[in-house]
Amino acid sequence: MNINDLKNYCLNKKGVYIDFPFDDRTITFKIGSKMFALSDIKTGEEKNLKVNLKCNPELAMDLRNIYEGVIPGWHMNKKHWNSVFLNSDIPINEIFKMIDHSYELVFKSLKKSEKAKIEV
Repeated sequence: MNINDLKNYCLNKKGVYIDFPFDDRTITFKIGSKMFALSDIKTGEEKNLKVNLKCNPELAMDLRNIYEGVIPGWHMNKKHWNSVFLNSDIPINEIFKMIDHSYELVFKSLKKSEKAKIEV
């Protein structure tokens, strides 16, 4: 999986847009005012490409125990975020499930007014 695959998958979700709130190399995928995924787009090597994804705390621990390519979220709240290496031991369908889970968690946490704009 490369950065374009990640962009395409995330941007196909309802209401998702890209932002660069931190710097010109950290791409964030947002829904409403909140981010559900972020990645360093200038890592230099595809094998090191990772994405930070929000995760239920119990599931986050389970995923870290199952896959070497899932570690506590880099520069994030390690209880609620995982860093997922996109070219590791994780099957692509599992990465898609992790992205979906992150999106759903963040969508549920949005204000009603933000949800209403997206659900239209």
